[in-house]
Amino acid sequence: MNNKLEKSIETIEKDMQQKNFFLECEKHWVFWALIMIGGIYGAYTYTLRGGVFCNAQTANVVLLSMALGTRDWHQALYLCVPISSYFLGTILSEILAKRIKKYQHFLRWDTILIGIDIFIVLALGFLPKSAPDQICQVTLNFLCAMQFNTFRQNEGMPMATTFVTNHIRQTGSFFVKAIRDKDKKAAHRSKMHGAMILFFLLGGIYSSVLCSFFGLHAIWGAIPILFFMFIKLAYADLTYEKDLLYKVPRGH
Repeated sequence: MNNKLEKSIETIEKDMQQKNFFLECEKHWVFWALIMIGGIYGAYTYTLRGGVFCNAQTANVVLLSMALGTRDWHQALYLCVPISSYFLGTILSEILAKRIKKYQHFLRWDTILIGIDIFIVLALGFLPKSAPDQICQVTLNFLCAMQFNTFRQNEGMPMATTFVTNHIRQTGSFFVKAIRDKDKKAAHRSKMHGAMILFFLLGGIYSSVLCSFFGLHAIWGAIPILFFMFIKLAYADLTYEKDLLYKVPRGH
């Protein structure tokens, strides 16, 4: 075990010298897992909690504009809640990331956020059917905003972890550059964005299947993925990246 750890540290030091080093929270697998979680949340709220998507707010802003245009004030106020929750989630994650950094001697904010997700998702699965759907919607809006703002770059590539609109654009754009210019870097980026779309799709399929079998408890399907992430990130924080807790992930 010690030999493996020593080799990991040596590898990190070499990568840092070559400027190819990425923290564990910036690795491909983290972003694939996160966007799969985004797919799970979106399919869950749309299927069982009010027919809305909690991952992003574009649709809610469109619906808000329609409600204002038709003078449906009640609907407009209703839609302000998830939009505001997303906004506040972004603000809180930005504040906590800086505040916690002063005291983090064991775990990064990124790791702590995944731990928080686990407990909140566990609690949401216990909500009875009679509970207002808005409780689940707003809570997941908040979590998605924090996730989106915390995890920003996938090994140096800016990437969203809660929705795929930009990934579809980037996949197509880099695909053309790869073919037209025979650009290997563009081909790699196209594949990476395409992988994000695939994992989001898998998350939605997984969630839909769970919803059909387990109903409102289907949200717990996200916990094994989140738990696996937490263990791996915590291990990195406590061992081979212990002396790198000061290092800020790219994009921040």
